[in-house]
Amino acid sequence: MGKKALSGRDNWQEQGGFKAAQAETNLYDVFKKYFRGTEYVLHEKPTHLKNLYAKVVLPQSVLKQIYNPKIDLENTKWGVSPDFAIENTKTKKILFGEIKRQDGWVEGKDPSAGRGNAHERLCKLFTPGLLKAYREIGGITNKNILPFWVVFEGDITRDPKRNREVAFWFDEFKNNYFMWRPDMTAKDLIEHFESNLKRYLE
Repeated sequence: MGKKALSGRDNWQEQGGFKAAQAETNLYDVFKKYFRGTEYVLHEKPTHLKNLYAKVVLPQSVLKQIYNPKIDLENTKWGVSPDFAIENTKTKKILFGEIKRQDGWVEGKDPSAGRGNAHERLCKLFTPGLLKAYREIGGITNKNILPFWVVFEGDITRDPKRNREVAFWFDEFKNNYFMWRPDMTAKDLIEHFESNLKRYLE
């Protein structure tokens, strides 16, 4: 199914039981249902990046100073494990994704409620090495977009400090994250992907 057909579905939230999925908070279920019958596929816990580090060649000066056992380069799983990946099976382009659920400072809670660090762990995605690997493996070379998408869930999506913090980190790449707030539905999640990210997989 091409872009025109996918975007132009009549009452797409009504089809295939998708209306019921609006109440779901499971990203996996939402996208699997939405991509059914299209060229898109949702991978849970993709393994494309499972072995990024084992093949890194360190200088001899470093190897002499560290523990240096023999490494099975084919089977050593030293890498990263995204929560999901969206692949266009025709173009073979892949958008890797993370789901960050975290508490936050909202009505009735103290500011300390937002002390979690799940959101901070996503910062590794901005490192030069991982950006390069994500682009090479996923095929998203367009510099107008980052090669990953982060979906936030939980009270962090309404936390006044964390919203500003995340917005500052992403800067002009605001389309690469989505605050899936409690009053939103599956439709909001899908529309963000359709409007801001899907074209980079085509």
